[in-house]
Amino acid sequence: MQHLWAPWRMAYVGVPQPEGCVFCRAPQGEELRRELVLHRGEHCFLIMNMFPYNNGHLMSVPYRHTADFPGLTAEEQGELLKLAQYGVRALTEAFRPDGFNLGMNLGRCAGAGIADHLHLHAVPRWNGDTNFMPVLGETRVLPDALFSSYDRIRAAMERLGPPE
Repeated sequence: MQHLWAPWRMAYVGVPQPEGCVFCRAPQGEELRRELVLHRGEHCFLIMNMFPYNNGHLMSVPYRHTADFPGLTAEEQGELLKLAQYGVRALTEAFRPDGFNLGMNLGRCAGAGIADHLHLHAVPRWNGDTNFMPVLGETRVLPDALFSSYDRIRAAMERLGPPE
């Protein structure tokens, strides 16, 4: 068996996780970059995925701690999608992907890693980005560092202006 070493990942994997919901903690922090929060809205916020499927993987998340998608208010629904659209525009500006996966995993059996606080994923995709590494080697290779991706997306958001 071959090994691919990525010691920089220990900065994310090896740290003890604080109690409570990561989505409830993140938007309250003062250091947006450290928390990977890209944008704060009135009812929802955009945050990068700390363990991304691809570079730039972000999520639109309501502030309210809920897993009840049908129970979202009209304001939460609207802003959740508005911020996802804004995130896709910023990712397009920053990375020029060939496409996107957008979606939600509602419930642990549906694949939700954080099942108690719903969130909408936006994953940029490139032609040929699924190769032998994740398929055969069960290893994902990301060419850009997490905070470098954050800085690229924030710069794109500054060029785009606030969400419409």
